[in-house]
Amino acid sequence: MSETVPVTVPVTASEAGPAPVPSRPALHDVALDRERMRRRRLLRLTVALAVVELWVVLRSLAGAPVLPPMPHVDPLVMVPVLFFVVLILMLVGTQVGASRSPHVVYRPEQVDVTLDDVIGIDPIIEDVRRSIDLFWTHRRFADQMGGTPRRGLLFEGLPGTGKTMTAKAMAAEAGVPFLFVSATSFQSMYYGATARKIRSYFKALRKAARTEGGAIGFIEEIDAIAMRRGGLFGSVATEQAGTLPGVGGTVRHAIISEGTGGVVNELLVQMQSFDEPMGGERLMGRLLDAVNLLLPSDRRLRRRRPRRAPILLIAATNRADSLDPALLRPGRFDRRLTFPTPDAHGRRALVDHFLARRAHEPELDDPTLRDRVAAATNGWTPVMVEHLLDEALVNALRRGAETMSFADVEHARITELVGIGHPVTYTPAEQQLIATHEAGHAVTAWLVAPRRNLEVLTIVKRGAALGMLAHDDCEEVYTQSHDDLSALVQIAMGGWVAEELFFGGTTTGPASDLAAATRTAAQMVGAAGMTGSLVSLAATGKDVVEAVLADSRARDRLEQVLDEARSTVRRLLAGNRDLVEALRDALLERHELIGDQITDVLEAARAAREGESPAPHAQPAAAGHLRIA
Repeated sequence: MSETVPVTVPVTASEAGPAPVPSRPALHDVALDRERMRRRRLLRLTVALAVVELWVVLRSLAGAPVLPPMPHVDPLVMVPVLFFVVLILMLVGTQVGASRSPHVVYRPEQVDVTLDDVIGIDPIIEDVRRSIDLFWTHRRFADQMGGTPRRGLLFEGLPGTGKTMTAKAMAAEAGVPFLFVSATSFQSMYYGATARKIRSYFKALRKAARTEGGAIGFIEEIDAIAMRRGGLFGSVATEQAGTLPGVGGTVRHAIISEGTGGVVNELLVQMQSFDEPMGGERLMGRLLDAVNLLLPSDRRLRRRRPRRAPILLIAATNRADSLDPALLRPGRFDRRLTFPTPDAHGRRALVDHFLARRAHEPELDDPTLRDRVAAATNGWTPVMVEHLLDEALVNALRRGAETMSFADVEHARITELVGIGHPVTYTPAEQQLIATHEAGHAVTAWLVAPRRNLEVLTIVKRGAALGMLAHDDCEEVYTQSHDDLSALVQIAMGGWVAEELFFGGTTTGPASDLAAATRTAAQMVGAAGMTGSLVSLAATGKDVVEAVLADSRARDRLEQVLDEARSTVRRLLAGNRDLVEALRDALLERHELIGDQITDVLEAARAAREGESPAPHAQPAAAGHLRIA
């Protein structure tokens, strides 16, 4: 049998192609530290076991017992001694327990979320990944490049935007322990206990970082312990100014809360303590200090520089403006990330992500319907979108199905937007009045704001409203023009004018509509410069409506905007009484119209007036902020 010998054929540079791109190192600084400390722990355990084994062998060779004999103690003496020992331990344990850190430690394998599960905030996730890369390479960044590693991240944003979830995913991605704590759990009724708990937490964070090669700490709702120092009023604004009787000038922060200031001071100090020596390093430092006291200055021993601890502290809050400014400076919270509500693309990704885990009918696999769901949830947080689909599953369960449909999603969305209906028995006259009022809103919106989508028109009591029109933008917009705001004022006036035209007078029903019209018109007059004057009353720091009503000339312009809107709506509804009547009759018959049902009635009424057959109407997907009229 012949033997096969492998032959190596040389390959030239031209035949080999382009050189491979250098890959990222397999082990980063955190992994190297973890491996180094693992080997050190194994070495210590081996030495300890070897000493124990040597002791056993020597005692056996000497013919002596391995353990020394226990002395005989009289039970009458032992019982009171044990009693007092237990009593002392209980007292000490109470004090130690009151100062114990309330955090919970999650191992990387215990965290069931990753950064791939955080959907809809791609720019934030990209910055978070850069922070993780910097955390991994902290030693190279500091020692070789001379930089200062990032130590703190502040997550701010509305509730439900994914701050806590992102922090957990960072710990899982970095492969280090995650020390979670709620800021309210630091608080204690005993003076000084809050500061001791904060010290204990940071001590546990430093210990975990040195033991595991790195650690990530997370403080939920940090504003509970990090409010702006300066008293009760200091937490509301950056600076409160006032005058005291008999004292000239300005007094700032006249009220001081010692307790709040002490807690914030302790937090500030601890955020600078990440590189403090611990345990053996501290003991060795004290021994060297004692020895150096006996040595001349030129022969003193140098203390070992404490090793830099790879620690990343993350804090989350919904009120970043109320935090103490000293926390936000570089060196403490180096990076401030604002978690926004997802845009249309982010919401579409969320819908895909959540529907992949929930039973749904095949119609919801249609990209068009998914786009409609994403467009109709403008301004919603990821938690709200997830809750919407959960409520849709509840609706499916109520009708006896095991999968949700698009109708279930729409029903859940309408319920979330305008609340649950509470049928009320109206008198015939009152029911007709409410139906006419709401029809006036809807007809005005249909005529003056073609870019707005009519969502719900109802005379069923929802919340505090006896009836309502819910409408929003057809497209996702971030600014509003003069025409847009004027249309909103006119829509708010629609109910008032309808009552006046059809009943010869008005009731208390339009009170909330007039308030909404006044607020919108005040924005036009006092903030947006849309009525001739460019002076912004918002610069006064007061509420815009209050500032406009307090200024005589601004109030005159406000009255003019409202009068012009009322005149315009009166002219429109007087020329389209048939549309109001048609919508009123449909409301009296069905009590609630949703989406296409509203526009179908209006199209049919207009076609009947012109003697034409109504064209099929395709309702655009809603994508704006919902307004109630």
